[in-house]
Amino acid sequence: MNNYTNILRQHNLKATPQRLAIADVLYKHGHISLEGLYEVMVKKFNSISLATIYKNINLMLENSFIQEVKIPHAKSVYELVKEDHSHVVCSKCNDIMDIDLDTSKILNEAASLSHYNLIESAIIFNGVCPKCKA
Repeated sequence: MNNYTNILRQHNLKATPQRLAIADVLYKHGHISLEGLYEVMVKKFNSISLATIYKNINLMLENSFIQEVKIPHAKSVYELVKEDHSHVVCSKCNDIMDIDLDTSKILNEAASLSHYNLIESAIIFNGVCPKCKA
């Protein structure tokens, strides 16, 4: 298990056993839904409630320790905060993969066309992964 104690504290969060375990699960899985996280967590903390998971996830979101990835036509998944990146989602098996993509041109063009002061982007590509393609 990685040591997330200092990282949690840098994000103004107490390093509780549950939060350390959530961080470890997110690290190992990359992307996971609340329900998936609950299934993993209940194996380690048999009396943990879904409400506790929600409370911790919301605090971790508010303190920018994790981020929500909103997948169209699917439940959101969560991941540790990382450098800006986009996602590729398999439409057959729902596998999610991070991709490093320079979105600066897209952001500049969208800002120019919309006259908005754009702050961030969330780009998700849908397709069929190599495993499902085979």
